[in-house]
Amino acid sequence: MEVKLFKKPKTPIIIQGFPGFGLVGTITTEFLIEHLKTEYIGYIWLEELPTMVAIHNSKLVQPIGIFHDKRNNIVIFHVITAAQGIEWKITDAILDVAKQLAAKEIICLEGVGSATLTEDQEPKTYFYASNSAANKKLSSNGIEALGEGIIMGATSALLLRSRIPTTALFAETHSNMPDSKAAAKIIKALDVYLGLKVDYGPLLDAAVKFEEKLKTLITKSQEASDMQEKKKLSYVG
Repeated sequence: MEVKLFKKPKTPIIIQGFPGFGLVGTITTEFLIEHLKTEYIGYIWLEELPTMVAIHNSKLVQPIGIFHDKRNNIVIFHVITAAQGIEWKITDAILDVAKQLAAKEIICLEGVGSATLTEDQEPKTYFYASNSAANKKLSSNGIEALGEGIIMGATSALLLRSRIPTTALFAETHSNMPDSKAAAKIIKALDVYLGLKVDYGPLLDAAVKFEEKLKTLITKSQEASDMQEKKKLSYVG
């Protein structure tokens, strides 16, 4: 495992989003990276990651890139590859960065499947917070605490291992395909919580654009992973 930081901003808030259900975490972090005019400051590399790299606008897109928004002092982990089977290692890497930067909080972004939500309905947003201040602020702004649920993946690992305040934001999604509406709800909740002063007007239009881009990136990532697995099987056979 390699954790590389070109810059080390002190005491930031860390935001992470993985390509889970509805790609909500990845769509949201992609939007934030462009909207907040962030700077690329590092990456995480694991040998278990698929041997692939994406190119967008003639630039390489790291499977796990790290970006910094100087104005709000936010560090964003942008992930375009699935983390199945390596959740604990990725969690250790994120916590390593949090320690190096003396991060004051980690915020996890997730989509949660809903069997009753339709495309015409507004998805609900929920939260879990390990500290009372975050709990009070989110509740007072109309975001509902998650009362019951099962959390999986890197977010669950972070909630178990993190020793600094950790907050998770969840948005309902009706599909396993990219869900820009759910991502927009997460962005709105983040704006309420962190005071980012986001213009909500163009959110959905922008999210749809990111949706198409990320759908392509994730598809290519999965194809590369499948190809790698087939090669392994051919070597065995």
